[in-house]
Amino acid sequence: MLSKYHWWRDAVIYQVYVRSFLDSTGDGIGDLAGVRAGLPYLKKLGVDGIWLSPFYPSPQHDHGYDVADYCDVDPLFGDLGEFDLLVGSARRLGIKVLLDIVPNHCSSEHPWFREALAAAPGSPARARFHFADGRGADGSEPPNNWHSMFGGPAWTRITEPDGRPGQWYLHMFAPEQPDWNWRNPEIGAEFDRILRFWLDRGIDGFRIDVAAGLYKHPELPDSDDPEADARTRDSVNPLAWNQPEVHDVWRRWRSTCEEYTERDGRERLLVGEVSVPTAREHAQYVRPDELHQAFFFDLLSAPWDPDAFRKVISEAMQDIAGTGSTVTWVLNNHDQVRTVTRYGEPATEGSGLGAARARAAALLMLALPGAAYIYQGEELGLPEVVDLPDDVLTDPIFRRTGSRARIRDGCRVPLPWSGQASPFGFTPGAESAKPWLPQPEYFAEYATDRALADTRSFWHLYRDGLQLRAALPQLGEGTLSWLDTPPGVLAFERGDLVCAVNFGTAPTPAPVPGTPLLASGPCPPGVLSGSTAAWWIRS
Repeated sequence: MLSKYHWWRDAVIYQVYVRSFLDSTGDGIGDLAGVRAGLPYLKKLGVDGIWLSPFYPSPQHDHGYDVADYCDVDPLFGDLGEFDLLVGSARRLGIKVLLDIVPNHCSSEHPWFREALAAAPGSPARARFHFADGRGADGSEPPNNWHSMFGGPAWTRITEPDGRPGQWYLHMFAPEQPDWNWRNPEIGAEFDRILRFWLDRGIDGFRIDVAAGLYKHPELPDSDDPEADARTRDSVNPLAWNQPEVHDVWRRWRSTCEEYTERDGRERLLVGEVSVPTAREHAQYVRPDELHQAFFFDLLSAPWDPDAFRKVISEAMQDIAGTGSTVTWVLNNHDQVRTVTRYGEPATEGSGLGAARARAAALLMLALPGAAYIYQGEELGLPEVVDLPDDVLTDPIFRRTGSRARIRDGCRVPLPWSGQASPFGFTPGAESAKPWLPQPEYFAEYATDRALADTRSFWHLYRDGLQLRAALPQLGEGTLSWLDTPPGVLAFERGDLVCAVNFGTAPTPAPVPGTPLLASGPCPPGVLSGSTAAWWIRS
């Protein structure tokens, strides 16, 4: 019998970047057994579920987002038996498990792509991808002028089996990540099989990578702004992203999830990484027969300004919540500079302004109607590691461009769990092991054991916020009403609960009614000063 309660509508999901969460083997790389060992910590924090970054067999050119086999576990991270143990342990703790699935592209080591390289132009094997002849008399120019999001052309020329220069293939990311041709029905059928493989193992849903991708313009024409994707590091080329046919895929996947839900009463969730220009276009992905949710990145990208925050929140509530879905809020993830640094640049160690703003933003996000996603380490107040040496950087953006601008390694440094020196408990029992990315000495200040012991820490702010969110019927799903506020302050009410944020620009401290239920920083009764946020109940 189906439950009338849709757990995902107001869930708080914790993003686990597996290789950086907890290492159980001492090789310096986090793994599934480490995730299983960390589940009690996540239960104590109070999250409803976890989203696991890719752990499939992969040559790791983009840390698992180049998938060589969608139905197995890379030995770096364990095996299918360990995965089953993880799912079972999570279920006993009441924690949902979401998998990261990558349908836009695969690895250049995927058997189907290797088969395509060995096949002839025009063959069925090549039709699974975007192979095309080059331009110019000798075919030495790419088929069109598109650029990869990771820099450089979006095309790579191959050497044919007979040794001659041959066709080109499309990759909107790295050359090791060839794009699937979703106009070929074989691809849809294969992903139907992949979804069922993991659903049959008991998972609760999927986070879908590049969910606005998959289909390309059928004629692959030149772009009016060919460098847009590389310049913005966003999917803005309208010929390569957000094609109308992609919605048919999500209707098909939604139908599959509904089939499993009807079978056993457990709702399966589809949440998409949807990068589109407007909230209105975003809303098209979460119509009742498509994705359940899609990350709303506009809050993440908004500048620290009350008018900017109010604008993006209002647009989301109007356009996305209006579809019958709920907004999926996010402030951090594995591709973005952490809020502590982003809000406080150029600070490098997370103290002061950036930390205060990050705490206030977290409290605001947890008070908004809908669901929220937390990226690992966010609950510790971890800053971005901005001074990693060039020789340890692994981000393909750095390898392809030579630039450190907007590279992602700094938010992926392994978590500190305990102790005063690296590996800070990341590799329990193997203190001589070196994490795959070096941890700075100042990570000792953010170690989990210290955070749990300090009631003023980020961790306690998040834990207390999650507890109140679960206990107060005013929070979670629903609506909000904006309140009139002094300049520099943003406030809304949800029933008799008020959330207010002082963005630190108010000429005088903002008055608030009484003692807060929860505040992001020092907040005397009746005063909301500095960069702080608070919740309280109206009398």
